[in-house]
Amino acid sequence: MPLGPLRPSPLVEQATAHLREQITGGAWPVGTKLPGETTLAASLGVGRSTVREALRALAGAGLVRARQGAGVFVVAAEPQEDWAAKLRRAAVTDVYEVRIGIEVEAARLAARRRTDDDVTALTAALAGRRDAAGAGDAAFVDADIALHAAVVAAAHNPVLSALFTEFVPALRRGLIDMLQLLALRSDDPNHGDDSHARLVDAVVRGDGDAAGRTLRAELEETLARLTRP
Repeated sequence: MPLGPLRPSPLVEQATAHLREQITGGAWPVGTKLPGETTLAASLGVGRSTVREALRALAGAGLVRARQGAGVFVVAAEPQEDWAAKLRRAAVTDVYEVRIGIEVEAARLAARRRTDDDVTALTAALAGRRDAAGAGDAAFVDADIALHAAVVAAAHNPVLSALFTEFVPALRRGLIDMLQLLALRSDDPNHGDDSHARLVDAVVRGDGDAAGRTLRAELEETLARLTRP
């Protein structure tokens, strides 16, 4: 699999792609020491700085690793799957189990840290969820997620917020499927309103224990529905 010179264009991306092909195609098996930067630069027809950036990208994908004083070695034949891709493939029940841990802690923190603006946002989100009761399942789920997002935002922890955002696409699909499969809104279009109202009330009152208990009970009830044969 000859490397060959590259065409002018985003050279780092091209160099990364060519070097990745050498690895995933088996030309450089796991354990192989890569040629030096000067050799790679000459083979690809680029500068050493471009090769260096390409190697960083490959290291970020988990394909190579630099060893101090020894060089750069192939450590995997396939790139590591990123977090978003893993979530897309994950079972909604697995996502939900992790969601419980994240959101329950967020609810406790939100009760301690909520600001006047957060209270306004939570009240509006609860009203939006109620308004969506007359809409279809997808719109109702979106309004439900918006309320949960408002609780997480009130915790004022950017890591919790980022984690919740990553979960949203998988949660949305799973919740829409569950509502349609179990017809949960056929008798109660605003399914879960009481528990969500109690959650908002607990956060607004600053009662972290009540907020955590309320949210855990609600999420565990949903998880039980998802795992029920």
